Amino acid sequence: MSLFQSEVRRVETLDLDAFPLGTTTRCALGVVHDGAGDMIRVPVLVARGSVPGPVLGITAAVHGNEVNGIPVIQKLFGGLDSSTLRGTVIGCPIMNMPAYLSNTREMNYEFDINRLMPGRPDGNAGEVYAHRLCSRLLHCFEYLIDLHTASFGRTNSLYVRADLGDETTRSMARLQQPEIIVHNEPRDGTFRGAADELGIPAITVEVGNPQRFEPARIRDSLLGVKNVLAQLGMIDHEIAVVGEEPVVCERSHWLFAEHGGLLEVFPGLTDRLCKGDRIARVSNVFGDILAEYVAPADGIVVGRATNPVCQTGARMLHLGVPQASSRPGMR
Repeated sequence: MSLFQSEVRRVETLDLDAFPLGTTTRCALGVVHDGAGDMIRVPVLVARGSVPGPVLGITAAVHGNEVNGIPVIQKLFGGLDSSTLRGTVIGCPIMNMPAYLSNTREMNYEFDINRLMPGRPDGNAGEVYAHRLCSRLLHCFEYLIDLHTASFGRTNSLYVRADLGDETTRSMARLQQPEIIVHNEPRDGTFRGAADELGIPAITVEVGNPQRFEPARIRDSLLGVKNVLAQLGMIDHEIAVVGEEPVVCERSHWLFAEHGGLLEVFPGLTDRLCKGDRIARVSNVFGDILAEYVAPADGIVVGRATNPVCQTGARMLHLGVPQASSRPGMR
């Protein structure tokens, strides 16, 4: 359905009082104008429960090629009954419409808007876009789940970034039933960071890999969102506990290649590493080994590169450093 069809309400900002209780409404939220003077709009779904309650926002595709979160939001709203819902659920399946349409991570091939939040009303194109998302959409939320995936040329475990020093976000992270949780304070220009500045508990969920739909990851993420709704008392749903306890990391960081060439990364996702384990090598086009890399510390593989074409400074492996309580079992 087009954003411009009559069944979709055009709005320039979200005012929840304008949506009747017990209804679900499809909206086209105006953000900025394009070079032809037309309004660029993002799709928003608003499910207002029949009785008051919390307001949970779920967002996806802040990076335009990270699409796994789109069907998570579609499936969630497809199963929501606004007549029994307590509170309000707001879903925005495509936050970065220009990047989505161009099948790129950045807006206009230039701006990573998830490093520009909360933006500026008088800034460049990326800063204004970020500011409008925050001022026209984010201000309605009381809780936020921001859905992402790995970037091009990389693959991710199902993991969550959250401030584990905050009881609410720590609980939201565990309810996702991820493989890994990384403690990460939101101070990096992200949408999650903008939410935190407004006092909105927020987590980032990495739902698999870019430029594809992955049914198993989508299913697991949808279950995590429903767990949060149940925990907040918004739906009648038994909180599901599946799989093993997540590995909780006190921090994480990427390892970068010092030499360019053809990259091979050996460990798989969620593999446990000990200091000194071989993790990667780089060869030239004739097959001669130019560099080999080992783990600088004990850890777990949160994500890894899949693109063999490697320049100096390219990302190789995302290494999580588990908390002491998550270290038993490491070889």
